[in-house]
Amino acid sequence: MNILLVDDEPLELEQLEYLIQKKFSTCKFFKALDASQALQIVKQHDIFLAFLDIQLPGKSGLDLAAELSRSYTMDIIMVTAFQNFEYAQTSIRLGVVDYITKPVIEEELMEILAKYQRLSRYSEQIIKALQIIQQEYNEKLTLNYLASKIHINSAYLSRKFQEEVGMGFSEYLNDFRLQVAQKMLVDHPELSISTISERCGFNSQHYFSQMFRKTIGQSPRDYRLKETFR
Repeated sequence: MNILLVDDEPLELEQLEYLIQKKFSTCKFFKALDASQALQIVKQHDIFLAFLDIQLPGKSGLDLAAELSRSYTMDIIMVTAFQNFEYAQTSIRLGVVDYITKPVIEEELMEILAKYQRLSRYSEQIIKALQIIQQEYNEKLTLNYLASKIHINSAYLSRKFQEEVGMGFSEYLNDFRLQVAQKMLVDHPELSISTISERCGFNSQHYFSQMFRKTIGQSPRDYRLKETFR
């Protein structure tokens, strides 16, 4: 797994790399002092996770995050010495996955990294495939499309997916969509079941409800009622 660290303070880069290496000793790290260096690295390497300092010389970390989000597939975490609510809001709008402040506290960093620990045992191809699924789950994803995005044969991807993830592509995609739907049912009570079904990438509300009941053990409506009044 390739990790990009961007900060104009070399000591901050070294400290962040040291802390992350404790959890991901086999990861490859790329470090940049500004947005220009970062963009050159991203053009040459498949970056899975990026830590961007907001206060960079020239182009800011937020501007860099916006550019990376438009053109590349990676998870972005913003880092800043300023506890500024406006920065946090902007980061969220850009779709970054998290936001931490300096000095970086090891426990907080470990909490953020915990969700990536499972990925450290996967090959780069499967990591890339999972990342695309998690970002484009609401689209009409197919195995052929996924294989073309990471430039490998679809039959080979299908076999690798089963071997490493322990389930097939379609099963994983449906499971992930259902996880998103569960959260959406509770967090957005104003949305209809049909709208949630569509936003999660299911072809029809009937199929969504059928899969939801089979996997979760109750209908989407019953699940929403139960979780809302818990």
